[in-house]
Amino acid sequence: MADSSGNALKRSHPEDENSNSQKRTRSNNGSPIPGQGGAPAGKVDIEKMVAEARAKAEAVRARLQAARSGATPPVRPTESSPSPGPSTSTPALSRLEQMKARVAAATARANAPPQRPEAPPATYTQPQAFDDEGLSKARGGLDVGLHPALLSDTKPEYRGAKGRQQGKGKPIGRGKQLDLSGPSIEEIRNNPYFDPSLGPKATVAKPRNSRQLVFNQKGKYVQQAAALRRQAQLEDMKKRIAERARQAGIDEDMEVEKSYLVPAPPAVEWWDEGLINGPDYAAIDDPRNLKIDSADSIITRYVQHPILLEPPQEKHLPAQKPMHLTPKEQAKIRRQRRMADLKEQQAKIRLGLEPAPPPKVKKSNLMRVLGEQAVKDPTAVEARVTREIADRKEQHEIMNEERKLTKEQRREKLENQQEKDAELGIYISVYRIDSLASGRNRFKISKNAEQNRLTGICVVHPKLNLVIVEGGKHSVNNYRKLMVNRIDWTENPGPTTSDPNRESQPLWLSTEDEKGEPRDFSHNSCVLLWEGQAKTRAFRRWLGARVCDSDSAAKEVLTRSKMENFWTLAKSHKPAEF
Repeated sequence: MADSSGNALKRSHPEDENSNSQKRTRSNNGSPIPGQGGAPAGKVDIEKMVAEARAKAEAVRARLQAARSGATPPVRPTESSPSPGPSTSTPALSRLEQMKARVAAATARANAPPQRPEAPPATYTQPQAFDDEGLSKARGGLDVGLHPALLSDTKPEYRGAKGRQQGKGKPIGRGKQLDLSGPSIEEIRNNPYFDPSLGPKATVAKPRNSRQLVFNQKGKYVQQAAALRRQAQLEDMKKRIAERARQAGIDEDMEVEKSYLVPAPPAVEWWDEGLINGPDYAAIDDPRNLKIDSADSIITRYVQHPILLEPPQEKHLPAQKPMHLTPKEQAKIRRQRRMADLKEQQAKIRLGLEPAPPPKVKKSNLMRVLGEQAVKDPTAVEARVTREIADRKEQHEIMNEERKLTKEQRREKLENQQEKDAELGIYISVYRIDSLASGRNRFKISKNAEQNRLTGICVVHPKLNLVIVEGGKHSVNNYRKLMVNRIDWTENPGPTTSDPNRESQPLWLSTEDEKGEPRDFSHNSCVLLWEGQAKTRAFRRWLGARVCDSDSAAKEVLTRSKMENFWTLAKSHKPAEF
């Protein structure tokens, strides 16, 4: 519905229903038409807004002061009295002044120091306050405290007795320190799980002390190096002296006689030195000199396990011999090898790497290989074939001579084999001979022992003779065949004219009797007295034949190598009766 001016009628505003007035029409510029008569509306509205803000601020300040002093705050007025002025105001300005009043009140509360009110105001419910000043700062908007469920994410700050802020992980109580010391000895002993067998060192923590730096003295390692060099020079000098003595061929029998004497027993054996506190065994009479129950005794309750040694017999095991092939298998392998070599030679000939060999002409295939030439001139062809056969034989013999080992190579090969045989174990064999008057037999005994690289001795005596040899198993077996089978001990070869000491020898070492007739050796024999295995060699080399006129002299010679028991065994041996 429109009025006479052409403008449509509008609904009346709720605030203007009492005055029965309609809403003001808008101007062309979009702003409301000012009221007619009276002061401008903008100036009156600003003064009203400022007055209301001041009133609210005074009310808040009074409430805070009352809460600080403990008095009951005055009742907050619900509505402020209207200021004198016009009774009509625009709705837009009313909302703007309410927002500004709220901002001014919030600013005043934020600037004022926070206090904990004892009683909440009558108009709202106060949230639960906290004792900590740090948590009091965790406020929400418009000075509203956080809910207790949201306080778990905050990091509380504490202050010590002097007001300094304590970090996270410090004691909870104000001014209290956390006791980091361990339990006392009384508390440990009162513990039902305490083990009384433990000493005080196991229950009380031992303080850790820093170690001091220890510096080496100047020249310490220089002196050690000099001592090592002197020791090396001394060892080198000893080796050179021993090598020169060995090259000079010094006989061990020419050494000082006292080197073979048995040393006197020591005053205290080495296994008793740690148990006796004294120079000799006479100190045992005093119980105080016995170191059995003392603290420095070598006898303790601990068990000492000796170092495990490898079994010595394992290194003496002979090497595994290759399996022997039958004659058919050997011929088959030889045929296959020759066929492979022939195919390889034929391939090289086809490629032009080697010239084709001339035909191998023999008298049996003469006519088949050289048919026409043999018919034309058979004499010349036969002479040619004979010459080729002789050349092939000579070439074959030359190749065989080239493959042969020289005398030095054969000797070196034999020595290596004998040395390897001795490394597998040392074997000893002892022989008893009735008479060694024959110089030929004495030469065979010594020469074969040297050739087989055997060490030992031959003791020559008027009543019996003893031969002791030691070496590898193969060498000892060869020597046993010589002594038992090969030598004829009943033969009397007669005197040896080449012996320079023939006249100076005693009569029992001669093959002739007092009348100059040959002696009878029909009852002479050689018996294998004993054989076995030993750990090491007892002789350094083959000592040859030693002439001993008495039993004491023979025992003295054998005592140097600790073989005197074999002489007693040889004397007690009784020959078998036939």
